[in-house]
Amino acid sequence: MDSGGSTDMTLAFELEALKTLADPNAVFNNARQWTEYVGVVSEKPTYVVTNFTRKHRVRQDFFSGPRGVEESLENIAQQFDTDRHVFVGVDDEDETLADATGWEFLHVEDAADAAGWTLTTDEPDEEPTESASRDDWP
Repeated sequence: MDSGGSTDMTLAFELEALKTLADPNAVFNNARQWTEYVGVVSEKPTYVVTNFTRKHRVRQDFFSGPRGVEESLENIAQQFDTDRHVFVGVDDEDETLADATGWEFLHVEDAADAAGWTLTTDEPDEEPTESASRDDWP
């Protein structure tokens, strides 16, 4: 992802956006090369975010805690004084929150495309095919 040569950026992922990425840990490690701070915000309870980030070994610089996304984005922007604040989300509601709080919005698919991140794929057709081939086993 091109940040125009500057790493003076705070990058926030909405939890649902992070869940669409195949390897959230690799995404955070990659993002650290061109951002100053990277973290997760969500309307979900703190333990949901914590469980997800622990499971995927994501080391975040900030998270929303008990606050909602809008309040979190406002507080993060005040706490992390960088030239840019970019919010990676999944839908129009996320874009509206970014606009309301003065953050740049980037849809997770566009961010993944620009940065070379892999999105998860739902391929339920593969499993039944494997199972079907194993039905012939004695």
